[in-house]
Amino acid sequence: MDAWLSDYGVTLGVGGLMLFMVFIVWDLARKSNAGVFGTFILYLALGLGILGFVIKTAITYLLESGMR
Repeated sequence: MDAWLSDYGVTLGVGGLMLFMVFIVWDLARKSNAGVFGTFILYLALGLGILGFVIKTAITYLLESGMR
């Protein structure tokens, strides 16, 4: 039970932080007058971080499910 709670707690917690970071990047782009290209670059960097988390989760799942 404890491992399940910590696994899903981390996944949901990091997911919530990612949603909050989307808001932070939007606010940063708006306040700094970043323009379309600057906003795109900010979201690209954020997207690569999110992609890394998703890939890490997928690799962990595959390794724990027996695919070695």
